Amino acid sequence: QVQLVESGGGLVQPGGSLRLSCAFSESVFSLYVMGWYRQAPGKQREVVARISNDNNTYYADSVKGRFTISRDNAKRTVYLQMNSLKPEDTAVYYCNLHVPIPRPMDSWGKGTLVTVSS
Repeated sequence: QVQLVESGGGLVQPGGSLRLSCAFSESVFSLYVMGWYRQAPGKQREVVARISNDNNTYYADSVKGRFTISRDNAKRTVYLQMNSLKPEDTAVYYCNLHVPIPRPMDSWGKGTLVTVSS
């Protein structure tokens, strides 16, 4: 039932910054993890960053120190601030909501394209 809609993707030069947003249709309660994933052509989808209900965060080694995940439950939005972008960051970025109980459920956005190029 939860709908996720990503925005903020686009074309940016190496070293530049972008902020992605993911709006969700329902407030999140109890146990959950929100995450950003990405998929580049010819590669498997990989996790970029995650944030849990108790504010624990995880970052892929490739983005540590450059990306920051955050959320605003009042605005029903999760963000991914991306700084010092590299060409290898080019991918379609997807927002994910995972709820483990009462039964495992996942919701995905349709994705937003980020292209890092001169």
